[in-house]
Amino acid sequence: MKVKFYTLGCKVNTYETEAMEQQFMAYGYNLSEENADIYVINTCAVTNIAERKSRQMIRRAKELNPKAIIVVCGCYAQTSKEEIEKMPEVNIVIGVNEKTNIVKIVEEFLNEKHIDNDVKNNRAKDAFNKRVQVSDVMHQNNYLDFGTTTYTELNRAVVKVQDGCDRFCSYCIIPYARGKVRSRNPESILREIAQIAQEGIKEVVITGIHLASFGKDFSDEDAKKYRQTFGYNQDFKSFDPKDDLHTGGFRLIELLEQINKVKGIERIRLGSLEPKLITREFVTRLSKLEKICPHFHLSLQSGCNKTLKDMNRRYTTEEFESLANLLRKVYPDVALTTDIIVGFPNETDADFEKTYEFLKKIKFYKMHIFKYSPKKGTVAIKMKNQVDGKIKEERSKKLIELSNKNQNEYNESYIGKTVKVLFEEYKNGYFKGHTANYIMVNVKGDLTDENKIVDKILNVEILNNDKKEIELIGKI
Repeated sequence: MKVKFYTLGCKVNTYETEAMEQQFMAYGYNLSEENADIYVINTCAVTNIAERKSRQMIRRAKELNPKAIIVVCGCYAQTSKEEIEKMPEVNIVIGVNEKTNIVKIVEEFLNEKHIDNDVKNNRAKDAFNKRVQVSDVMHQNNYLDFGTTTYTELNRAVVKVQDGCDRFCSYCIIPYARGKVRSRNPESILREIAQIAQEGIKEVVITGIHLASFGKDFSDEDAKKYRQTFGYNQDFKSFDPKDDLHTGGFRLIELLEQINKVKGIERIRLGSLEPKLITREFVTRLSKLEKICPHFHLSLQSGCNKTLKDMNRRYTTEEFESLANLLRKVYPDVALTTDIIVGFPNETDADFEKTYEFLKKIKFYKMHIFKYSPKKGTVAIKMKNQVDGKIKEERSKKLIELSNKNQNEYNESYIGKTVKVLFEEYKNGYFKGHTANYIMVNVKGDLTDENKIVDKILNVEILNNDKKEIELIGKI
């Protein structure tokens, strides 16, 4: 039977899709690029737009093959199983906890309905009953490991090390979709990264639902065991809820110190980080790891303290500015990127202007701008003074313009310099790749040189900046 996946949302979802694909292949299924017998829609629930796209993808899959089995999983399936179950196109709905058993669930569905080979070849006569398996993710205490798996973006491997979030920002549904913090066994992580290195991949991206929380759920006994395994002899610190991103026996910084030792890996890139993780001690230890990329995505969300408080973010703009200055002092060429929500309930024109002025001061390399979208099940949906859509659009455009201006100015500071670029692909007459601080660089060339350039880290002299595409142009 042929299986096709559609994935929406974050890198964690894409990583899990790769893992589920590997499971199906291990059971003898074939992955399809075209029409399939089984469609798996790995959904996202972070915004209403993401949910709408998920529903559109479900309907599209059924249109491609009306007799196919439609399996829906992911965050939208976890938070809105009743809504999805009502969709006539859907056969199977599974939650976040059930992803590791997806093949078993599909085969049980097939066997229970006594589907013979004719049906498997898309000649079914009768409609199937629905199967819904969505357990309460809040009761899941342990990280569910898919086993060794790697999702690769070109020549960059994404490694999931953590699941769940306990921050409960007032606008966010993810803690309800993903449950409590669960950290992956560091020995399993390092085995996967060692395998990645053996495959010749030079860069790994470390990701999770709330990456900064890695390790906070380890028991003292497990933390001590991991510290002993990896040779940490300094005094053990039990987890302290008052300093939940830093205390504990084995946290993110210890994991990164071990990844830095893996031979063959030349770059370690971090996914989105909680700003409170960035302390002097953390940055001091991080700066000693030569493979860490000087690119940090710190999710700010607003540059107004009142709005941050309404969002239930746990820092102020003053604290954020201090940590940004710290990173720039330690990493002179650091690229800071962020997420910003505009039009949050009760955000006045004056509040937005505070955000705008703060963003001008911090001067992020790039900002991902989101218009606030009310989410059922969150605190913010009940807040008064919801902002008009036209106002959100105006604020969004203003910040996008600022982001593009910052990017171009930053890029132009590299003209005439020589930088190291990890080349990823050949496209439209150019070899394309990224610097360590994640600036896209293009080098004009011929496809015949692909073996000499792609997957290699090479020195590139920067000639100019393409302001329209916001990408650097250079020569080897």
